[in-house]
Amino acid sequence: MGDADITLRHLARRRPEDLVRALVPEGRPVEVLGWVDSQVTNIERRLDKAIRLRIDGEPRVLHVEFCFALRDDVPDRVFEYLGFLFAALRLDAHGEAVPPIESVAVVLSGRRRRLPATGKRCIAWPGRPFSGAHFRVDAVYQRTVSELRARGSVLWLVFAPLARNATLAALRQIVAEIHTGAATPEERAELYTALLVMATIDPWGHNLLKELVVMVEDKEEGLLRRTPIIGEMIIEAERRGEKRGEERGERRGEERGERRGEERGERRGEERGKQQAIAELLGRLFARRIGRRPTAEEERSIIERARAIGPGEVEDALLDLEADALVRWLAEPLRPS
Repeated sequence: MGDADITLRHLARRRPEDLVRALVPEGRPVEVLGWVDSQVTNIERRLDKAIRLRIDGEPRVLHVEFCFALRDDVPDRVFEYLGFLFAALRLDAHGEAVPPIESVAVVLSGRRRRLPATGKRCIAWPGRPFSGAHFRVDAVYQRTVSELRARGSVLWLVFAPLARNATLAALRQIVAEIHTGAATPEERAELYTALLVMATIDPWGHNLLKELVVMVEDKEEGLLRRTPIIGEMIIEAERRGEKRGEERGERRGEERGERRGEERGERRGEERGKQQAIAELLGRLFARRIGRRPTAEEERSIIERARAIGPGEVEDALLDLEADALVRWLAEPLRPS
């Protein structure tokens, strides 16, 4: 899911209690112990989708999968991750029982008809008893703004542009609530980033991105335009608005060459914006792992590797490799694919 996946997981790591509160049975006493962090170094996969909990004093693990849509490969991904997660938990348990695990797929877009409340991946032979995995489905895009607000956290407010009844008036209130509810200016910028990323998905065709950008800009008095990923979205929203105006107006033949040149310039600008966004998001992840911002050479390596092998693969390396190994990896020449 690109920017959406990275942004949502980053926010979830900041506010695990708010994420968990909406996904466990209501009224049960819950204690968040932290994200699963295996000490087994030979398992080179990320564990940042799973949270250790105590529910009614008993150990539990919650696995959260953010999905652009409930596609056919989602059950496979959930089942694969559960197998890996169980193996990591079992190795770290040192003979103790592995805590029960529950998976939730948080779905951002898809069909208009209600999605099922549960999904499954069966691996049993036909006609045999079920063997495999079940998981819960939380179709946030099929909820209302009020339902998301009732979850009681600014974390869930960022999904408001996905709501089936999202309106300009409702989103204006959401922007104000995020402004007052964020703990720090940095967190507020991250919440607004996620809000705008969700607006680009637009599962119901509300077409509210341009107006939402203006609301955020008005609230922050231009500060967010200098935030790389949000600045990119502002440029994109303005470009779309200009493009629609051009399409509605009369096109003159003598202007076509100039317009093509402008479009090429816009594309180059958008590409630079995307590179900035990748550097900013992955640079923050680097800083959390290493304890400092990346150097100019390391940042250039992050961008080049993201372009060559994809931001997701670079994100995996930033999460999986130990600090020294990560610095060495970024310093190595990029091997041609």
